[in-house]
Amino acid sequence: MQFTSLPQRIFPSLAGSGVALPAPARRFWFDAVAFLMVSAFLVLVSFGVGEMSAPIGELELSPISLDISNLPGYALRTTLRMLIAVLASLLFTLFYATLAAKSRKAGQILIPLLDILQSVPVLGYISFTIAGFLALFPGNTLGVEAAAIFAIFTSQAWNMTFSMYQSLQSIPHDMNEAAVVFKLSGWQKFWKMELPFAMPGLIWNMMVSMSGGWFFVVASEAITVGEQHIALPGIGSYIALAISEQNMHAIIWAIATMTLVILLYDQLLFRPLVAWSDKFRYEMTASQNAPKSWVLSLFSKSRLVRKVFSPIRMMSHYCLRIRLFKATAQPLYMSNRQAWVLDYVWGFLLGVVGLVAGWHMLMFLFTSVTVEDMIEVAMLAGITLLRVVVLIIIASVIWVPLGVYIGLRPGLAKVVQPLAQFLSAFPANLIFPLAVMGISHYQLNPDIWLSPLMILGTQWYILFNIIAGASTFPNDLMEAAQNLKISGWLWWRKVMLPGIFPYYLTGALTASGGAWNASIVSEAVSWGKQSYSARGLGAYIAHMTEAGDITHIVLGVSAMSLTVVMFNKFVWRPLYVLSAKKLRLD
Repeated sequence: MQFTSLPQRIFPSLAGSGVALPAPARRFWFDAVAFLMVSAFLVLVSFGVGEMSAPIGELELSPISLDISNLPGYALRTTLRMLIAVLASLLFTLFYATLAAKSRKAGQILIPLLDILQSVPVLGYISFTIAGFLALFPGNTLGVEAAAIFAIFTSQAWNMTFSMYQSLQSIPHDMNEAAVVFKLSGWQKFWKMELPFAMPGLIWNMMVSMSGGWFFVVASEAITVGEQHIALPGIGSYIALAISEQNMHAIIWAIATMTLVILLYDQLLFRPLVAWSDKFRYEMTASQNAPKSWVLSLFSKSRLVRKVFSPIRMMSHYCLRIRLFKATAQPLYMSNRQAWVLDYVWGFLLGVVGLVAGWHMLMFLFTSVTVEDMIEVAMLAGITLLRVVVLIIIASVIWVPLGVYIGLRPGLAKVVQPLAQFLSAFPANLIFPLAVMGISHYQLNPDIWLSPLMILGTQWYILFNIIAGASTFPNDLMEAAQNLKISGWLWWRKVMLPGIFPYYLTGALTASGGAWNASIVSEAVSWGKQSYSARGLGAYIAHMTEAGDITHIVLGVSAMSLTVVMFNKFVWRPLYVLSAKKLRLD
């Protein structure tokens, strides 16, 4: 729908008459609708923030209810938590990914640390942080809200950070040369060149990160650690209560509410961001089918919005003129021997720190758990690793060709985007009733038939990144391939797959982390009092978290982190190096 048709919709007598409203009237309606939208947003945020800072006793006085009249308020609280978490994830991404990409020494610490952070399951973060957040805001709901927001943050930030890091590592050489010619400082180069180059992929990963937050919203809002049970008002707690009471009617209403919220997010936030980021495409020719957004069109034509945001625009222009972090045309010269010595010293220091940390971890484990426990956890980690690898392969075979097909057709991407967001945000918990009833009725093996639930946390990362890579693929390269009559498997091998390979790596890497997290809720499922478990590390951590066994939680989380870090180091990192060196758009 084009927003320019709104005046005719407001004045039906003019519809189809060929009479157009005068320009002042059109501008008035642009300003009026923009003002109403911004005002409604501010009112809802103010109301939500007020509810989030209530005394903690309110949670006991107003327990979660399955009355559908509560769903709008629950949806507002959940949406506000996810918005705060994604903004925090964006700030974290800009700082963390930039530092890791700009400094090789910092990257040697930050990237492995990011692997560890990604591998820690959401339940692991909740287990270790809930007490600290409650102590930080005693007697106030803010402590529990902060714990829930932090848990959602941990399901969003790592994917966005990997996307930003991959983009900064893939900056074309001619762009770096242009920065030298124009004498841009490090600050100016980042805001005028590097961040715009990374923006399309970052926005698509923001979408999938938001979906990742929806996937774990139940674990984030309905918190159970040992004897401590806390349920925050939200869609996640509503779903958890509906599952425990086997209320299918309430689950259907929760799905309908989630669908509406996701569509609003798509229309009011992500569709405008995708349309805006299209101008940052790296290519010599213009996009043939640029994405559009009625919200972006509305705000760009509103005089009121321009006046309100003009101080911010002026301040941003002033900040971009600041010459911070002066960039030199010639790097500091260092002989091979000096570089080798510096790398050796730095590696030695990192090794010492790693050995000390590992020694303390081993001492803790050996004094708290038995060797049999360690062997059991190692076997369970191997089983879950096998599931993750198989699911990544299946998801890649399915979604890489489909993602390319969608990404090269902006009109189709416009239709698929909200559908993919909804499917990726669909909590696995809502599939549990079908899984439990199917396993029970047909006497199926849970080790096999619970595994497909994990794909809900894997495939969408790959799909969104492939769409982002294909949609930003330079048109001039596509035209060159057409002129040279490159087609079939040769086109995939020489043109498209090399072009989207960095995006695929980001999607596959974060998909593996999503699969490990999904194992927590997918290997141990329940419907009412009936439950099934598959052998694996995810089920082990879920059972220990429910029992409040901190020692074995640490053992399970440590095994998961170690497995993920080793897999990333020996599989994904070499592929990242190959991508940065061989597959650049130069």
